[in-house]
Amino acid sequence: MFVDSHCHLDFPELVERKDDVLARMAENGVEAALCVSVTLEAFPNVLALAHAHPHLYASVGVHPDNAECEEPDVARLVSLAADPRVVAIGETGLDYYWHKDRPEWQRERFRTHIRAARECDKPLIIHTREAAADTLRLMREEGASQPGGVMHCFTESLEVAEAALELGFYISFSGIVTFKNAKALKEVARAVPMERMLIETDSPYLAPVPHRGKTNEPGFVKHVAEHIAELRDMAVEDVARQTSDNFRKLFKIES
Repeated sequence: MFVDSHCHLDFPELVERKDDVLARMAENGVEAALCVSVTLEAFPNVLALAHAHPHLYASVGVHPDNAECEEPDVARLVSLAADPRVVAIGETGLDYYWHKDRPEWQRERFRTHIRAARECDKPLIIHTREAAADTLRLMREEGASQPGGVMHCFTESLEVAEAALELGFYISFSGIVTFKNAKALKEVARAVPMERMLIETDSPYLAPVPHRGKTNEPGFVKHVAEHIAELRDMAVEDVARQTSDNFRKLFKIES
């Protein structure tokens, strides 16, 4: 059985056909999924999904790309994270691809999320794009190793992965690892210890081969597992078992 460690089921592309999406999860052996928050305004919808379906979980946070939205503070994040269906803080991090002109604003928001995660002792879901050095620096400065977490939709170098692993973080691979031109990332997927690996869809984006170009959904996470099994010369059942066990360990979810 597989687990999708990162998806956005509240997004219109998926929530409008939620019943079909959940049915395909079951058909494809996906036993659980983490619905990740990107704004505080949309968080109630994320939480509602987690309360309505026992195999769905929620996070709370504000994505670094989102500028025109409610700005979180530590107390607000900690309060919202008190709900037992919330298992993580994030999605948070740094993205200099979209926001080259506002790095300090992003860095302060990222610090806020790390401090909230430390206070409520829930792991972080970290996004980084063209900002690896600053992301790792802030993780060290703010003590992100205390709550730990995951580098989601990982696309960075092996050196960045190793630095995150040293801080106690997990590395999560999305459908990007199945793309033909993702040769460097495939090498990272071969090198990351299996006991520190997660798999995800980041749906509705980044559908894996053989669904590339289509709307992604949690049921497609099995293709990520299949490709990693091929890269590492493992049985897909072993990849599924290990990544699912890792998910439950990181997010403190009972079997």
